Amino acid sequence: MFSYELVQDGQSVTIYFKGDLDIEVTEIMEEIIQELQFFETIHINLSEVLFVDSTGIGLLINLVNTLKQENKHVMISGTQPEVEEVFKIIQLKEILGEEIFVK
Repeated sequence: MFSYELVQDGQSVTIYFKGDLDIEVTEIMEEIIQELQFFETIHINLSEVLFVDSTGIGLLINLVNTLKQENKHVMISGTQPEVEEVFKIIQLKEILGEEIFVK
């Protein structure tokens, strides 16, 4: 089961994803995009995501690209080793830009 939590700090927000990032997240992601519209800096924390499939990767790419198009500063951190391996295989850092992946 997937859930998320937003922690606001002024114009910045950290969104904590919890659970599998897969097809079941599709509808929730639309809700997330709407909630993040109000912030300038968005930090996506994946420390509690242990599984991501192709749909989840597509959703993450769409989320980041949508936010970037709206001139938001986006960061991704906390990637677990299993998820990091998937990101390496598909070259996600090259797709989204290495600068958004922080420790």
